[in-house]
Amino acid sequence: MNGPDTRDGQLAGPILVAGLGLTGRAVVDALVARGRRDLVLLDDRPGREAVELAESLGLDLVVAPDAGAVSEIVGSCGLVLPTPGLADHHPVMVEARQQGIPIASELDLAAGWDSRRVVAVTGTDGKTTVTTLVALMLDASGVVAALAGNNDTPLVTAIADPEPEIFVVEASSFRLGHSHRFAPSVATWLNFAPDHLDVHADLPAYEEAKASMFDRQGPDDVAILNADDPVVSRHRSRGAARTVTFSADTGDFRVTDGVLVADTGESIIAVDRLARRAPHDLANALAAAATALAAGATIESVATVLATFDGLPHRTQVVARHDGVTWVNDSKATVPHAVIAAVGGHDHVVLIAGGRNKGLDLDVLGEVVPRLRAAVLVGEAASDLQAVFEPRGVTCATAGSMDEAVALAAGLARPGDTVLLSPACTSHDWYPSYAHRGDDFARAVRAVTGGTTTP
Repeated sequence: MNGPDTRDGQLAGPILVAGLGLTGRAVVDALVARGRRDLVLLDDRPGREAVELAESLGLDLVVAPDAGAVSEIVGSCGLVLPTPGLADHHPVMVEARQQGIPIASELDLAAGWDSRRVVAVTGTDGKTTVTTLVALMLDASGVVAALAGNNDTPLVTAIADPEPEIFVVEASSFRLGHSHRFAPSVATWLNFAPDHLDVHADLPAYEEAKASMFDRQGPDDVAILNADDPVVSRHRSRGAARTVTFSADTGDFRVTDGVLVADTGESIIAVDRLARRAPHDLANALAAAATALAAGATIESVATVLATFDGLPHRTQVVARHDGVTWVNDSKATVPHAVIAAVGGHDHVVLIAGGRNKGLDLDVLGEVVPRLRAAVLVGEAASDLQAVFEPRGVTCATAGSMDEAVALAAGLARPGDTVLLSPACTSHDWYPSYAHRGDDFARAVRAVTGGTTTP
């Protein structure tokens, strides 16, 4: 298995932890708990928690070093552990590659420290929903599962709990791209679309980061892929694992005569019993069923969860129905691919979109034009989105705040329409996170609808 040996006691040192966000701090805590004190902490803009952590441990924190200092610091270390999302072009990453210093991820640390089974789910869209479904399905089957990874619990933190039998990891490209030892027993790739080009060197690097999780699987493992996605499908024979596909029409897990069917031919649940039935919900259901069953869930438990799970906040979440108009919060849709999927679930949409573009091609949103009643555009990307929609005949309005955007949308919508916040961009021009943006949208909707927000 290639890559640095990250087992306890075998790590090269000193160790550079670059970036002290949630995961970086968890990595520091985990290393210190295992007796590692030869740590170098570096952050360009450390928050209060990072400063307090360094002070409490008596470790030096290097803040925004210049190029010469970065070269010296990296060269003095035996391993670099970057925070997820540290750009490939960041000076620390450039220096590590140039000097041949190994780079690893928190997933590698966990793989060296804990031998319990791991399920990994990656994809441009749907990771959080599918990992949540899989964990619920396993728990309902009597298998103690814990969520970890690209959420509030890094895997290096989750493994401190002796209770879970299996970890369900939301595996972002940021983590996978620097992993060399992480080998999930079940690895699921949901879909692929351009994203994170502000972090990865280019689109092929982003694709390779996701595909790499199959490389370390063995013949007893399972690789689950989306048969409808051409990028995902071309990696179906990449590793040694048994391959299983999902697709409503052509997958091993598919829909036959209105019923979700497993690769064994067993019926799972009728489509009309699903709590959510939009096209992307169906794909998520098939992926989650395939993943959970491969990890030890029962068909009965899979069916129960799919019949009752009504989604997560900020992901095509209905926040109100008022005067014949449905208001939907899809703030998590920070890429065009997610917007296309969300709009595809509705016939007539007033779209609220915009924010800070991540260097992605917004012109692909032309695909949703036939379903748009109008578009209300916000944030830094408003003019770019207007250039996509207006020449295609879509009525566009620009708003300077969420309150104004919701008020404009209310005026444009007709009975039977859906007002959909699905931004195609990050929130970081106006808000600290997509969750803050979604919450503000729900607040503004309550103001317009007089508080009528019950789905």
